[in-house]
Amino acid sequence: MAERSTAAVDVADNSGDEPLTATADQSTADGVATNRERDTDTDEAQGSGGTEGSGKASPPELHSGHKLARRYRLEECVTRLDGFSSWRAVDEKLRRAVGVHLLPADHSRARSVLAAARSSALLGDPRFVQVLDAVEENDVVYVVHEWLPDATELTTLLSSGPLEPYDGYQMVSQIAAAMAAAHREGLAHLRLNPNAVLRTSTGQWRIRGLAVNAALRGISSDTPQRTDTEAIGALLYAALTQRWPYENDAYGLSGLPKDIGPIAPDQVRAGVHRGLSELSMRALVNDGATASRHESACTTPEELVKAVSEMPRIRPPEPAFTAPPEYQRTTYQQGTYGRQAPHPGATQSIAAPPPPLQSRTGRALKWAVSALLIAALGLGSWQLADALMDQGGKSDDSNQTQTTDGDDKGPKKPAPGKPIAIQEAHDFDPYGSDGSEYPDDVPKAFDADPKSYWQTSYYEGANLGNLKSGVGLILDLGKAQQVGKVTVSFMGSTSVELLTASGDEGAMPTSFEGYTKVADGSGTTVTLTPDKDLNSRYLLVWLTELPIQADDGKWRGRVMDIKVTS
Repeated sequence: MAERSTAAVDVADNSGDEPLTATADQSTADGVATNRERDTDTDEAQGSGGTEGSGKASPPELHSGHKLARRYRLEECVTRLDGFSSWRAVDEKLRRAVGVHLLPADHSRARSVLAAARSSALLGDPRFVQVLDAVEENDVVYVVHEWLPDATELTTLLSSGPLEPYDGYQMVSQIAAAMAAAHREGLAHLRLNPNAVLRTSTGQWRIRGLAVNAALRGISSDTPQRTDTEAIGALLYAALTQRWPYENDAYGLSGLPKDIGPIAPDQVRAGVHRGLSELSMRALVNDGATASRHESACTTPEELVKAVSEMPRIRPPEPAFTAPPEYQRTTYQQGTYGRQAPHPGATQSIAAPPPPLQSRTGRALKWAVSALLIAALGLGSWQLADALMDQGGKSDDSNQTQTTDGDDKGPKKPAPGKPIAIQEAHDFDPYGSDGSEYPDDVPKAFDADPKSYWQTSYYEGANLGNLKSGVGLILDLGKAQQVGKVTVSFMGSTSVELLTASGDEGAMPTSFEGYTKVADGSGTTVTLTPDKDLNSRYLLVWLTELPIQADDGKWRGRVMDIKVTS
């Protein structure tokens, strides 16, 4: 099934898209499901001075400093082509960078772009670059989306070589799960390529342009799930081999030799993980032409998620260990500590000890000095005892004053109820397949904003679908401190436990066994008070039973706010 493609309308997102060229070759090399049989619209406008049929409109006059909705200030034009433009902008209300896509309201694709952006925004899945606003105003349609300055697109990552097996496993696992969730809501991407996949500084993979990129380019598909699944297979193929799995070069990657058909990644490059190689082919060749060596094809993201879960888990590489320098033993000779030992065979003069005092006068002087010392010690002891006796009658008053005037110099406990700042926090999912639960959203759990929250993944039951005992957040207080209580606010009634690590300031425990339960409770606002004095740097807020969320009917926990007090 051939898909409709446009060559001249390729708008970049915040980390940059493929070069915008109005050529059919670039369009046919963009590598999604029907790459081998894609047609190019010959009636598409081929330059800024052309027209796009009856729906082409002149681009609005925009410049740096222009404001949209008295809020979004345009800073830098990333792309301008055929009536479309993409900008880096600033949301002056929230003081953050955003990206903006702009096109005239009477453009032939304006309606579909606006509808796609609003549908994508309703998904609200943090695994996708979020659409923040989609508005038609003053004859202009604009779509505002997140700007991720700390994210790196897959194209850039592959420019230095293929990914390690663990990174490739994490990518395909997270991307497949995200697209499965999108398709359950009736949303497809259709432009899933190395420029649309980003890895954040925390290692989370995110997808940009859901539904919107295809709408901007006028792309549609009769088999959207198969199209996106094949695209994920192509991404994994490129990650394993640093080659594009089609004949055309694309995204800075060399294509495969012509007329040889699909070949597995482990036949293209030595040392490729066999299981991941099989998985990429099951997703990439999913039209019934699967080679005999491969298992059944994956035709939907949901099937691909299942195939990933059935694979043996690929663990991260062990950190490199550098041996400490060899201990240099220093030898000292008796009688020469602090000085360099003499060379073997060298003679060393030894001072003769003074002769003993044997005369009668010397012995008499020694006894006289000893007697004077004994007398002085006796007199001093008597005077000290007498002084203590004199102060005995005043001891009651003076002690009473010392205990009530607040001048005691001994250690004090912090005042109860004093807030303790959370220096940083980490998501904690020791029993999950990828060990992470939306790490980018963790700061929202303690930012004092009642509208923001950190949430868990989706589960098919309140008890986390019987997959694990819980998930949670590790709070780092910066140093060991006296903790009186921890108050947690949830969206929906949630069961939660408070666990603590050792009170010293060593490394943060990374296994659940490194924590000890000190309190528990349930509700929408839960105050967790340890039953005994607690002094610790690391606290674990552990969610054990999740509420059902009415907006999507899934079971998941949402932490609105966390406060720690002494």
